[in-house]
Amino acid sequence: MGSPLRRPLVAANWKMNGSRAANGAWVSAFSGVDTPCDVVVAAPAVYVAELAATFAGTRVECGAQNLNEHQAGAYTGEISAEMLVDVGCRWVIVGHSERRQLYGESNATVASKSERAVSTGLRPIVCVGETLEEREAGRTFQVIQAQLAAILELLSVDELAQGALAYEPVWAIGTGRTATPDQAQEVHAALRAQLADRDAGTAMALRILYGGSVKPANAADLFARPDIDGGLIGGASLIASDFAAICAAAGGTAAR
Repeated sequence: MGSPLRRPLVAANWKMNGSRAANGAWVSAFSGVDTPCDVVVAAPAVYVAELAATFAGTRVECGAQNLNEHQAGAYTGEISAEMLVDVGCRWVIVGHSERRQLYGESNATVASKSERAVSTGLRPIVCVGETLEEREAGRTFQVIQAQLAAILELLSVDELAQGALAYEPVWAIGTGRTATPDQAQEVHAALRAQLADRDAGTAMALRILYGGSVKPANAADLFARPDIDGGLIGGASLIASDFAAICAAAGGTAAR
């Protein structure tokens, strides 16, 4: 899979799920797993501090699912990048399709949040992807290239490479539908080519993840493609054993 330049990365997006009891059970079940890849767990904000402390000193890093693009101030209900860093968060998901579709985040907003994350030392997992309507209209590449272009207006490829890019077709998120490995590879290759137009060397080192109904049964086939460097995992990440199997597929080894 991928390239020797790029260590596989698998990120769990728990979305609006979890409890202290459930989180503790997940951590206990996952703690004995030998993962051959980098691992991030992006939890709901109220659990980030506790999980960051739990993961300290382990191979797992804690992430958040969102952040505000502004510094501290009069933004009731919001969470700043500095706050996330303060409680031990290392990664943050930016521009997930649910944020774009349900909460109206524009390309410009996603770019601003990505810039804010990098400026505070957070490593963003920046998401791009098209809807089913856009794919059926033949606009996949136009849409994702516009989304990435907005990011590159504010961040260099080198800055983006401090985190990762994630391709998540909206039509494959939570639907049980998955892009075929060839469909996913085609988009990943296009994204890397767009990055290479700015910085060819760094584009080859930047990790691009696939997100969209990844499961233990399809992970190995997806991750075997040359430009797919791991996954952003939603529903399957809630079951520790399934997530461990996906991590094993990313590293090409069996979970132990």
